[in-house]
Amino acid sequence: MMRPVDEKESFAMEVETIADSSVSSVKIYPSEMPHNGPLYSVAYSRILWRIIKRLSKSIKVVIFSTKINILLPFGPLSIVLHFLTENHGLVFFFSLIGITPLAERLGYATEQLAAYTGQTVGGLLNATFGNATEMIIAIYALKNGMIRVVQQSLLGSILSNMLLVLGCAFFAGGVVHSKKDQIFNKAAAAVNSGLLLMAVMGLMFPAVLHFTHSEVQYGKSEVALSRFSSCVMLIAYASYLVFQLKSHRNLYHPIEDEEGLNEADSDEDEPPELSQWEAISWLAILTLWISILSEYLVDAIEGASDALNLPIAFISVILLPIVGNAAEHASAIMFAMKNKLDITLGVAIGSSTQISMFVIPFSVVVGWLMRQQMDLNFQLFETATLFITVLVVAFMLQDGTANYFKGLMLILCYFIVAASFYFHTDPEEKDD
Repeated sequence: MMRPVDEKESFAMEVETIADSSVSSVKIYPSEMPHNGPLYSVAYSRILWRIIKRLSKSIKVVIFSTKINILLPFGPLSIVLHFLTENHGLVFFFSLIGITPLAERLGYATEQLAAYTGQTVGGLLNATFGNATEMIIAIYALKNGMIRVVQQSLLGSILSNMLLVLGCAFFAGGVVHSKKDQIFNKAAAAVNSGLLLMAVMGLMFPAVLHFTHSEVQYGKSEVALSRFSSCVMLIAYASYLVFQLKSHRNLYHPIEDEEGLNEADSDEDEPPELSQWEAISWLAILTLWISILSEYLVDAIEGASDALNLPIAFISVILLPIVGNAAEHASAIMFAMKNKLDITLGVAIGSSTQISMFVIPFSVVVGWLMRQQMDLNFQLFETATLFITVLVVAFMLQDGTANYFKGLMLILCYFIVAASFYFHTDPEEKDD
């Protein structure tokens, strides 16, 4: 016959159960505890030990589990150099290196959170937090009146995602799965291509208006048109989110390969290493640290251009986006190698769509509120580069297949774009 369990033993068993559960689910109310001093103290000691153990594991996974984090000390060093020296080139270089592992870890934390949300929302989260670095840099640059840096860094981010990130993902996935072409949902890709072409239209008309000298009010009409177009583009992007997440969710379901490759890969998926709330907490911490370093990075751009003898256009369009896109780069390649091209496209093309249809118009609206003359006139050279890039990528995506050769072509196209901006001199500032 079992002996009855007294109140102390019952409470001890309950505390043990709670302590073994996730930290996020720990809820203990002192008013509900028996008023027994030693037992009360033991219970809290156990729970505190579990919390410390979980926290140390989380720090170990995020900070010490990847070799790229050996670059983390460059961030604090850039701040020290900012106050101790006037060498802007060194401050810029150290800030750039310091942000790189933070951007990669931001992508990792987003992937961990995406494990709890599903593939469609996960791709959207990857694109959103992957673009957090660019958006933070853009806001700091706008605050300093560096409108061309904002325009060129955002343009460079689109070009980097569409050519370099997508190209590397297609190439890596094509090498791993070399026996046949990988497939993806071309209907969803077509929607993104249409939005990118709409973004090109939004950027093209202010530039054409300016360079044909057909403005009603010189210097003012293009800004007014840019602000109107930005509001329209923001409405279009909000409608796209409703389309993607609510009304046409079935359009974004992953394509299943007839040979069952996707099922086989999904069986190999590892469970998330972070809990949902741990992932959210790390996203907040990493975003805050990136925002701090971005301020020093932006302050050093002009001095770095002189010190390194590099055009500001090359720094803004090529160097800044490569660092900012580190998260997307790592995520897109990883998913392509796992034969999950729909998520790869959601990260790379989805990120480009988000920058062109949300971040750029949002920057125009923020500039409007800051009384900065931020507009959609990205100059003819930059607008033409974006237009040709969108056309090239749209043709690559139209048949719904990917292979290493398509990836190689996209990477080589990016090298041409990078060389073009190295030899490109930014035009003189517009007359008011």
